[in-house]
Amino acid sequence: MARVVLTTWGSYGDLFPIVGLALELKRRGHDATVATCAFYGELVTGLGLGFHPVPPDIDPSDRQMFEWLLDARRGPDRLLRGLLAPAIEESYAATEAAARGADLIVSHPVTFAAPLVARKLGIPFVSTVLAPILFFSRYDFPVLPGIPGAVFLKERGPFVCGILRSLVRAISRHGMAPVDRLRDRLGLPDAGHPLFEGQFSPLGTLALFPTVLAEPQPDWPVNVVRTGFVSYNGPDPMPQPLLDFLDAGPPPVTFTLGTSAVGAPGDFFREAAAACVEVGCRGVLLVGRLPGNERPPAPAEGVMAIDYAPHAALFPRSAVIVHQAGMGTTSQALRAGKPQLIVPHAHDQPDNAYRVNQMGVARVCSPTRFRSARVASHLRDLLAEGPHRIRAEALARTVKMDRGAEAAVDKLEEVLRNRKETP
Repeated sequence: MARVVLTTWGSYGDLFPIVGLALELKRRGHDATVATCAFYGELVTGLGLGFHPVPPDIDPSDRQMFEWLLDARRGPDRLLRGLLAPAIEESYAATEAAARGADLIVSHPVTFAAPLVARKLGIPFVSTVLAPILFFSRYDFPVLPGIPGAVFLKERGPFVCGILRSLVRAISRHGMAPVDRLRDRLGLPDAGHPLFEGQFSPLGTLALFPTVLAEPQPDWPVNVVRTGFVSYNGPDPMPQPLLDFLDAGPPPVTFTLGTSAVGAPGDFFREAAAACVEVGCRGVLLVGRLPGNERPPAPAEGVMAIDYAPHAALFPRSAVIVHQAGMGTTSQALRAGKPQLIVPHAHDQPDNAYRVNQMGVARVCSPTRFRSARVASHLRDLLAEGPHRIRAEALARTVKMDRGAEAAVDKLEEVLRNRKETP
């Protein structure tokens, strides 16, 4: 049995894949500890996993924080420069305490302390990537959030994208100064930009997203293992009122903003309900649990608003899935084999939306243009038997072949075996 410490930070969309890994490790007899925000402690320990709090803390019910971080243009800088980098000293101390005596550390793209702790303590680590955007490949450059003409720039090819990559590196490196200063004080060699090559382990990187979303590129780091999405569906069962609703009629259109964008929904759910009335279809609105998230008064019997339901159970019973393109939601939608209408907000979402759209299973609508008439027009096309539906069903068969947590933990156990065999 090995002791493995898995680090993560962010929304439930960042937590659940790591919990999925930890549960698979536990199933195989290992001691798995999740090191993340204190807020998630009760959920993690309730699953029989070890837990260690690591700052900065996050409160998924803090609407103001979500609105601040979900700004399409300034959100990434606010996240890195305003929240994560300034807390690196506290993060390092807590991560080091969690990792004492560990056989392996699993890092997350923004747990900048984890690679430093691993290198300082001499503990092997394996890195993870939850979305293709984080490879920043010039051969498959991401659609960057909040950048006018981002798709046009992406499609200019490796030379232009290489210049863009260099610009992103240079602009973001200044915000990583606290991480660099800590690294120097620890006496560690410069492993590179913490958001670029510095985050990746030479022992391996787990690409924890559906394999259909990105092919390996020449400038990816060494030893990338494309595992497919690692799922954990949360502790909540399907609510009985929702099951009754689903049983009472044809499959509905499901509207969700995942676990982050739901913190700043604007008029999304009100427009969604109105669109269902215009089309004459049934709808399910997953409005979230945040205080103040308004449930639109149901304008017809066929529209149901509910706090939350497990996507893995609800999506296969939906006709169309309307969502924000977070990686967890996107993965479950692809697996369900349903047409999608994607409303990307910030961070990796525009790039995820672009990739799914390119596969012919979705349409994309800007949040600023999400109005009932436009949404209704999209839904009429997606509800019809047509190429989006046929392609979605075919793609789902491929997505279901991904081994997810099993493939990821196979790699972790390979690293553990090699460590024991090394004199």
